[in-house]
Amino acid sequence: MNDQQPIKILIVDDEPQIVEFISYVLRKKGFETAGARDGNEAIRYAKSFRPKVILMDIMMPHKDGIQAVKELRCLHEFDETVIIFLTAKVDEQFEIEGLQIGADDYITKPIKPELLATRISHALRRTKKETKEADAIYVSGIEINRTNYSVSFNGQNKVLPRKEFELLALLASQPGRVFLRNEILQRVWGSDVIVGDRTIDVHIRKIRQKMGIDCIATVKGVGYKFEIA
Repeated sequence: MNDQQPIKILIVDDEPQIVEFISYVLRKKGFETAGARDGNEAIRYAKSFRPKVILMDIMMPHKDGIQAVKELRCLHEFDETVIIFLTAKVDEQFEIEGLQIGADDYITKPIKPELLATRISHALRRTKKETKEADAIYVSGIEINRTNYSVSFNGQNKVLPRKEFELLALLASQPGRVFLRNEILQRVWGSDVIVGDRTIDVHIRKIRQKMGIDCIATVKGVGYKFEIA
């Protein structure tokens, strides 16, 4: 007898028939589902339903999928939640923006049931592997160990204060992904601490100096990403 709880999936779309169809497909695969009609409902339901996966439409009333994902990625409880965009909009720029703000995948409509289930399973396996390896990050000759707060580059130890360490570890956890300024402030400093607008810039400049390499790229007007120049 298998007592394992089914994986929860939140389906967000302003068309009820799409939510109903996807729910039917995924429940047949053994998933537990819930639905939401817009970005506001998605955030509210996600906090109570606690899904492992969120399937998010982009074009919705009240609050679109892009804005909803930006807000969800600022909340620590959704750090390991898989978010997949579902949209009829075939636009490379939308796809790039979606992935940059923290989506794990991007699937265009019309939805093929078997492909959807396969992409969800693949994203879950990838996330599980990343979670197991999260205590240590190895990228481009840099080793970041979250257990003992140590950093080394090509075998040479680098001493970083707590916030600089957390900032570097956050960016290096997903190389190439653009982290928004507000997301960085929320995840490194938290909502209870008031910091100046230049705080991130100062910390990044210090990280670059101490590491001896330009490992953080500025995306003007958006945020920052881990990238070896």
